Amino acid sequence: MVDVDTVAAAVEPVVAALGLELYDVEVLGSPRARTVRVAVDAPGGVDLDTVATLSQALSPVLDADPGVESSDRGPYTLEVTSPGLERRLRTPAHFQRALGSTVSIKTTTGGRGLRRRGTLLSADHDGIQVQFDTGEERLAYDAVAQARTVFDWGPAAKPGSRPTREVTRR
Repeated sequence: MVDVDTVAAAVEPVVAALGLELYDVEVLGSPRARTVRVAVDAPGGVDLDTVATLSQALSPVLDADPGVESSDRGPYTLEVTSPGLERRLRTPAHFQRALGSTVSIKTTTGGRGLRRRGTLLSADHDGIQVQFDTGEERLAYDAVAQARTVFDWGPAAKPGSRPTREVTRR
């Protein structure tokens, strides 16, 4: 099995050399159909040309890295991406970068997940502080099953209103 830390150590120098920041590394799938996902970021975002350049630079590095090769004997697909507008939050650094943002958090409460939205107020190495509609709450990282930022796509339509269409007359 490919170790995420081994992959991160192999790709980080290449990512940094291109002026990018390594946001996250995931290894998904079975040994016969594995995907290695490398998410990168940069001030102002990452465009498609940058993703393509990085993908071409990372592929030979991963193929030649002895740590990756020894832990992965099977084929894999390399996927290079940006974290996107609605970013998955996993590490304390991810949460710290999202301070002040609206977040969706699924907690591990009593064996059942409870999903809520709130504003991320603070994050440290032990957990996060979130302002929910019900008040402020401190959550340890082990109580967070999933978290992501929420992008506000604009005002919602009024209840009962119909979508408008522009009509162009000739």
